[in-house]
Amino acid sequence: MVRKPAKMYRKISGPAYTRREYITAIPNPRIVHFELGNREAKNDFPVELSLIAEESCQIRHIALEAARIVSTRHMNKYVGSMNYYLKVRVYPHHVLREHKMATGAGADRISSGMSKAFGKPVGTAARVKEGDVVMLIRVNPNAVKQAKEALRKAAMKLPTPCRIVITKGAEYCK
Repeated sequence: MVRKPAKMYRKISGPAYTRREYITAIPNPRIVHFELGNREAKNDFPVELSLIAEESCQIRHIALEAARIVSTRHMNKYVGSMNYYLKVRVYPHHVLREHKMATGAGADRISSGMSKAFGKPVGTAARVKEGDVVMLIRVNPNAVKQAKEALRKAAMKLPTPCRIVITKGAEYCK
């Protein structure tokens, strides 16, 4: 099964398709951990940095997982797993559908084309509006540079341009 390119699902079109009790065979989201690092001391870190989406879009669960992995690896490598707290703030509720077309010899006689093309579930996505916080990292003042780099790497994995903002503890970063 060939996965369609992510650009097909980037734009928000139509109402959200989230009623799981009526939908069968939804693939599980790849992202399973939404809080990482030192969860016990999450309120003890004085500086908080946020990754903010600049455009409205849908972020597939695979892209969220890739962003989470790259940011946690960077933070674990440079500051250690107990010296930060990372939280993914969005959840992939929206179910993505795809109408699989028959290909190959004789496909025109088998397939009915795009008539009544509702589609089968192929994945999930998080709907993000402009200005929503996608991820946040809380760190000590000496690790702000590494947290910015981790969020920059995570932003590369997302389908929307993002900006990094220090939302708490800016006085420590001078």
